[in-house]
Amino acid sequence: MNGLVLAVFGLVYLGMILGRLPGLALDRSGVALLGAIVLVAAGRLPMGQVDQAVDMPTLALLFGLMIVSAQFRLGGFYSWVVRRLAALRHSPQVLLAQIVAVSGVLSSLLANDIVCLAMAPVLVELCARRGLNPVPYLLGLACAANVGSAATLIGNPQNMLIGQVLGLSFPGYLADALAPATAGLAVVWLVIAGSFRGRWSASIPVPALDTPPFDLWQTAKGAVVLLGLVAAFLFSSWPREVAALAGAGLLLCSRRMRTNRVLALVDWPLLVLFTGLFVVNYCLAQAGLLARMTGGLADLGVDLGHPAWLFGASAALSNLVSNVPAVMLLLPSATGPGGGAVLALSSTLAGNLFIVGSIANIIVVDQAARLGVRISWGQHARVGVPVTLITLALAAGWLWLRQAA
Repeated sequence: MNGLVLAVFGLVYLGMILGRLPGLALDRSGVALLGAIVLVAAGRLPMGQVDQAVDMPTLALLFGLMIVSAQFRLGGFYSWVVRRLAALRHSPQVLLAQIVAVSGVLSSLLANDIVCLAMAPVLVELCARRGLNPVPYLLGLACAANVGSAATLIGNPQNMLIGQVLGLSFPGYLADALAPATAGLAVVWLVIAGSFRGRWSASIPVPALDTPPFDLWQTAKGAVVLLGLVAAFLFSSWPREVAALAGAGLLLCSRRMRTNRVLALVDWPLLVLFTGLFVVNYCLAQAGLLARMTGGLADLGVDLGHPAWLFGASAALSNLVSNVPAVMLLLPSATGPGGGAVLALSSTLAGNLFIVGSIANIIVVDQAARLGVRISWGQHARVGVPVTLITLALAAGWLWLRQAA
């Protein structure tokens, strides 16, 4: 039966690499779910024990923060921010700096995928109206969203998972990650500004967007809840998942915004992906296969418990299978001092290397393509590769200094 577990694991992670299984109309979430179903149906994990495999606090935290992000999106906050920046009429370089800073800060507090999904179309409209080339700004949005999300334990799904499973302190992780993330945003601006020097202008059709109008009351509600959650994470011992669910419950108590509109913006496929991978990886560990794999690597001199090996393996694997599956696979090796920060920073910052390295990149590229703006792999790589290498080097150096202190 261990052969079945190994076969399912191999097929699931092949699906993570390819984004699908050949011959089937399954995306990554479908592949992970199918793998979990096979293992449950084959008796490798009885239904009564599924709760032991699935980390419910992580799913609860993800769900609660998705509701908060949905509140801002339905309140028209993201489009309002971009249009306010457009109204300032600064130079192209200053506008890029503003986009990088805003998307980085927002992504540190709200899910970076939602920030990219909401801001990318409005950014294309902004550039079209001002006669600007949208590509550098879209690349700035994607790269800054990834880098900014690394700063906190709620900026992206993999950080939420790491923080919950390893029980990391919110302020403790912030001390580890804020400096390299802030420096990383400056790197994003420098690389893009240098790459697109003299190529800021372009003429593209102004897209017709159907964005929610700005609603001050709904946005203010979201802001109060978000600030309350951050304060709870920083200064209280209240479990993060419980606080996030409480905040979501407050936002759902609305007289004007129907519950189904809010729930429609929850990233259900991501929650399914997490659930499926929890089951597959749990069965792998219970069968002793995960320990055998890490032991085999240790015999070859690759000790994933060592920060340097963990950092490198996380960065490489995140670009092979995407950062969430990579983190799930490497989490058992990140139990040493500083292991959580090493895994979170390396997996997140590595996401800028190629388009498929993070969902945020894919969202920006897809949103742009729907509006007639093409971002090629080459265009992304000319920015993504140097940004990734420099930010990873900064993070590695900073973590080394923190450990040595």
